[in-house]
Amino acid sequence: MVDIRLYNTATRSKEVFTPLDPRNVRMYVCGPTVYDRAHLGNARPVVVFDVLYRLLRHVYGAEHVTYVRNFTDVDDKINATALARREAGASGSLEALVHERSDETIGWYLADMGALGALEPDHMPRATEYIAPMVAMIEELIAGGHAYEAEGHVLFAVESYADYGKLSGRSVDDMIAGARVEVAPYKRNPMDFVLWKPSGDEEPGWNSPWGRGRPGWHIECSAMSHELLGDSFDIHGGGNDLQFPHHENEIAQSKCAHPEADFARYWLHNEMLQVEGRKMSKSLGNFFTVHDLLEGDEVLGKFSGSEIRMAFLLSHYRGLMDFGAARRKEARAVVNEFARILGAQGSEKLSALRALGDEQPSPELAFPEVVEALSDDLDTVKAIGLLRRRALYDRYPASSRTGDFLERVFATQWLLGFDLRRSDVAVDSARDADARRGVFVRSFATMDEIERVKGMIEEARAQKDYARSDHLRDALVAAGAEVRISKDGVSVTRLAGFDPSKLTGIR
Repeated sequence: MVDIRLYNTATRSKEVFTPLDPRNVRMYVCGPTVYDRAHLGNARPVVVFDVLYRLLRHVYGAEHVTYVRNFTDVDDKINATALARREAGASGSLEALVHERSDETIGWYLADMGALGALEPDHMPRATEYIAPMVAMIEELIAGGHAYEAEGHVLFAVESYADYGKLSGRSVDDMIAGARVEVAPYKRNPMDFVLWKPSGDEEPGWNSPWGRGRPGWHIECSAMSHELLGDSFDIHGGGNDLQFPHHENEIAQSKCAHPEADFARYWLHNEMLQVEGRKMSKSLGNFFTVHDLLEGDEVLGKFSGSEIRMAFLLSHYRGLMDFGAARRKEARAVVNEFARILGAQGSEKLSALRALGDEQPSPELAFPEVVEALSDDLDTVKAIGLLRRRALYDRYPASSRTGDFLERVFATQWLLGFDLRRSDVAVDSARDADARRGVFVRSFATMDEIERVKGMIEEARAQKDYARSDHLRDALVAAGAEVRISKDGVSVTRLAGFDPSKLTGIR
């Protein structure tokens, strides 16, 4: 079995991953607060931990891995959005509008993350479904002297947990000095954080021993992970912006509620994302949602989900990444290269891959050197480089023409989260391969407009009208295609965002 080595934030070192139970490997990742569309920063941890999930399934078997990622659907921002809807004329109670907004946003989120190639976790709990376990955990903390009630609130007493601050490496005094904390007269210590707070008459709320109210953010993840993964589990992940206070607070309340347990044994945190060297911000005008890019943003343009995913994976997850022009160009080129490889042996071989449907490729087919790279703290940069080298240099030998090699390439791409069998680039690459062999397999839809313009280019070149040829080539490029002209003829490949309507009227 391959050894997986992961950088554990809790120990600040890379360690060999040893699960508590190899037959039940458990991972929890903090999910979104569902008040709006997911932005690029929200998407990076999804892709990072999707790669880890795929690797764990590859090494231990899909049936032996449990992945939990939650939805926070109790939040003041969600309440504010619902209130704005009611003021705009929406009918129904505020609580009903909150639920409606959460349903809508969760649907958007799953669609957008699916477009990035992310597998859905085994469990996706909503905070509102686990209120009773939260109340029970809070009662345990009060009984143990780790929490107290004050003015309708219940707060965790940070001084009751000696290791508070160990994950982030800061003392309580340092955290008070360097953090913006809510100073309230009912707090015994400025760092004490809310476990339960009162709800207004129209705000979502639940009955509790402390009155009608709702949970604080941190208790949600502690209760949900405990219910679904147990007192102790293997991996807890999220963006490094959650390291403090969210993960620090999770550890404190979970360890105090279950002092004999480990809670999470390995902590993984991905670094943040920038756009053109600057922190993504609405005020800077460089704030982009995943939906913006999938649909076509007026500033950055249109991207496929695979291109966004590749942009993330071309940086190590613990390094700051820049979604700048150079990275976007590189990501698009590598995705197109991956797709061309799948189509390089023609429509018949590509059809065989497509016939797999939703069936996942056999894990043993993935190239071992790529698995080894991913096993070294998710080194996706090295893994992609190794796959490119293997695919580009090894795809042509006679021994590879049986199709087995193509299946191995596809299995390795899938391990990284890419399924490009149905992409336009793969299809067009297969059609070109057919044409070079004098074969035409009617497996895919024809491209009438492309074929028409392609034919005009060939005709213009035969007449040595190179100016017209260049004009027609430029029209295809403007529509979003890649055009290659050689002594063997004209090859046209549709790229992400290809718009055939731009070819209408081209003569």
